[in-house]
Amino acid sequence: MTPLEKYPELAKALGLRELYFKREDLHPYGSHKGRSIPAMIDHYMEQGSEEFVISSSGNAALAAALYIEKINSDPSRISSPMTLDIFVGNHIAPHKLEKLNALEDDNISVLIKERPLQSATLASQVGAVSLRQSTDDTALLGYGALARELGSTKGIGAIFMGTSSGTTAQALAMYFTNENQPVQIHIVQTSSCHPIADGIETFDGENIDSIADAIVDRTAMRKSALIPLIKKTAGHSWVASNVEIIAARDIVRKHTGLEISTNSALSVVGAMQSAYRGWEINGAVVCMICGE
Repeated sequence: MTPLEKYPELAKALGLRELYFKREDLHPYGSHKGRSIPAMIDHYMEQGSEEFVISSSGNAALAAALYIEKINSDPSRISSPMTLDIFVGNHIAPHKLEKLNALEDDNISVLIKERPLQSATLASQVGAVSLRQSTDDTALLGYGALARELGSTKGIGAIFMGTSSGTTAQALAMYFTNENQPVQIHIVQTSSCHPIADGIETFDGENIDSIADAIVDRTAMRKSALIPLIKKTAGHSWVASNVEIIAARDIVRKHTGLEISTNSALSVVGAMQSAYRGWEINGAVVCMICGE
């Protein structure tokens, strides 16, 4: 369980009645990806798999590496160690690459490729299990604990989150609609990658490279399933510019003292945009602070 922290001063500054941060950046595996990736690994381990592969911009790979390391260090294990090949792109943030390289050992490898997803796909074709959340619904199950934690807090009216593949948003929207809890799901994408957001409201701004580098899924395989769910929750989509991301980080720093990542700031941008537009939310706003 991660903290759900209330910030009344920030809420007032943003024009919101009540505001919480869900601190997934404090998850033991580094981010909200620590919810789904371990669940996927457990699922396939139960089926006898020992070799895994992942293509990731950082957070999912870090969660996978930390979990594989934990499994392999268990003194009660008598079977062979799990292996993990991590494929990252040439433009991965240096601090993320440094964290991944620190976890390399005989069983965990970090490989820089021009086309990391293609490399991971080829590896999966020769026996390794691909930990690809965007196409594997096993990943949805892993976010169940996150959904239940949020669902157990009374008075939540909306949840905002930065979104790449849409897996987290889909899992949360499914939970709240199935439980008949009136919680809006809002996704936030970037000026350089907004295929799911465009399915709800077309972005008419300038398409420029975003400083929020974790939003990279242009294929958006979950788009057709996610958009109707978002609409069913009465949520919406938002697109964050670099200026807005910087402004969100600044206002969070000023009113909370927290230094949040550019990717975490997306949720705050969405909340800011919704307040500016006068979006009707019956309850508290939760911003997902997702990690790096």
